[in-house]
Amino acid sequence: MLMPDYTAPTEPLIFVGERLWLDFVNSDDSARGRKGARIDALDAFDGFVRWLRSARLLDDDRGTAMVRRAQQQPTGASASLHEARRMRNVLRALAERGTQPVDRATQVAIAEINRVLGRSAGTRRVEPGADGGFVRNFVSAGDVFAGLLIPVIESAADALVNGELARVHRCADPRCARVFYDGSRNGKRRWCEMATCGNRA
Repeated sequence: MLMPDYTAPTEPLIFVGERLWLDFVNSDDSARGRKGARIDALDAFDGFVRWLRSARLLDDDRGTAMVRRAQQQPTGASASLHEARRMRNVLRALAERGTQPVDRATQVAIAEINRVLGRSAGTRRVEPGADGGFVRNFVSAGDVFAGLLIPVIESAADALVNGELARVHRCADPRCARVFYDGSRNGKRRWCEMATCGNRA
């Protein structure tokens, strides 16, 4: 299947999770279409690349190169997309577990995080960004698709190590499935974003 050249998304992607891994979990509702329909960023490999670009994990050149590589190696791209969807489901279960002590969802997430981190071969680098700032990149050795999820997985690992799960909440709007990290002083944030879900309450 031929994939289109990399282009910017037509709808702006929404990042309200306050942590990269939570924004990745929310990628199944990363934008709203004209009629309010949810847009899943992982519906196709080029959508996955758009999400990575919007999350500032890939610059335009690498995004274009990744889509080109996917055209040359569709099986590898398909496997990478399947792995991304699978890991999103695992991380969603972890995010929605609330303040439960170590449970099945946490154990599964830890095993999957370790599996992905254990097979990642490559180097981590700091490079100048297009905006004049700097970005961290993981440059995989061998399979170029294998490194795409590493920053997301490392973000989830950091949440576990830093004890942040107690502050991860699901939006209080029952029509919204987004999750977020509550960094407020009192820990009582209820909505993923006030402009939409908070105003509907």
